[in-house]
Amino acid sequence: MNLFGKTFMITAALSSLVLCSCSKKNEQLPVQNAVSVEITKTNHAWYYFSNTSYHLTDRPQNSPLVIPRPWTESVRISSTGVTPEEFGYEQKGFAVVNRLGILSFENEAISLSKDINVFADRTAGNLVFVKNSPIFSVYKSSFFNDTILDPNYKNDETAHLFLLQFDSSANVSYPVLNCNNISDKINSEVTDFFWDGLDWCCSLKTISDTRNEFSYIKFTPSIPLLSISPSTADQFITIKETDVQTFRSYKEQLKYSTAPERIKKLLSGFDSDLPFILEVKNAGGSSPRVYTNSIANSQSKELNAKAILSKSWSAALFEDGTLFLEGALPGKHILRSGKPVAIRLPKLPVGFVYSDFVISGTTLYAVWEETSFYKTGKAGFLQVNLERTLYSRLI
Repeated sequence: MNLFGKTFMITAALSSLVLCSCSKKNEQLPVQNAVSVEITKTNHAWYYFSNTSYHLTDRPQNSPLVIPRPWTESVRISSTGVTPEEFGYEQKGFAVVNRLGILSFENEAISLSKDINVFADRTAGNLVFVKNSPIFSVYKSSFFNDTILDPNYKNDETAHLFLLQFDSSANVSYPVLNCNNISDKINSEVTDFFWDGLDWCCSLKTISDTRNEFSYIKFTPSIPLLSISPSTADQFITIKETDVQTFRSYKEQLKYSTAPERIKKLLSGFDSDLPFILEVKNAGGSSPRVYTNSIANSQSKELNAKAILSKSWSAALFEDGTLFLEGALPGKHILRSGKPVAIRLPKLPVGFVYSDFVISGTTLYAVWEETSFYKTGKAGFLQVNLERTLYSRLI
């Protein structure tokens, strides 16, 4: 799970209080510098997850009851990303569905690629792109997953998967690196990583019957990563030990004043007054960076948000369902001469939040889930037709 997810786990209990307060006062995020657009009943559809697939529902609260489980073990979207814009190619969106598989979004087309061998008993997330190919990681949580101490698993080096590539043409996920490719310690799992486009910095946890040990390494491939497999990795990666301070420096929250200018322009209507934590990712890019907008003496709780920077558009989604969008979606004109638009997604029940999103073509997919501290209950996504929402109404 990436840093946004960890922050989200810590603040999830507070988020429900914020949403409850907003619901009572009928308040939403201020949008002084943006036109506000409401979602109508004819341009969206709700989906929820079961243990086997995704299904239509009329609204999240009417989906089947789910026993809340730790976020590492629950069926939920843990990470998302979109491919870069390329002439003649549809911009695709992808989502890692923990314990289930990979969702692919191509405009309004949705497909799920399941793999029991990879996802059934592992925590999956950290979606990035290498040469436009989705790459993600998996691990077993020692807090909630007893199978990590199974002797057959513990001593099987090939079972400790780490990085996987999703082949969208074959709809298959296959290993790029295993844990034994970067560590000689038995029963190690890579619990998190950061890739800056060149080097990979990893946090490893080695589990034994007596204690757990953390270590940190950096590795750099000498050939393109997608040409490597677990059987050949030892020849083509350079490994260097590092420390927790170095790893934390990659994952630290940066001041919002240092965020990309396009993001600050997008959110210029309220960023000086609202405390929030914002994860920013580039379309088809490496690991995201996190920025925090802290307000001294503020009585408001920090809201979580995700943002995407693409070539012709940028967008940010806050957990209350306010989506800010500027620019031009593929094949469309620039909205409001480049000025931001605020899309009001349908309000979620108390205890639910919007946690992530992707845009493919002119279709938005917003991730929702029911949260209670470190546990997740119901989860799914909202599909919104931006063609009808925006381009038939705004110039």
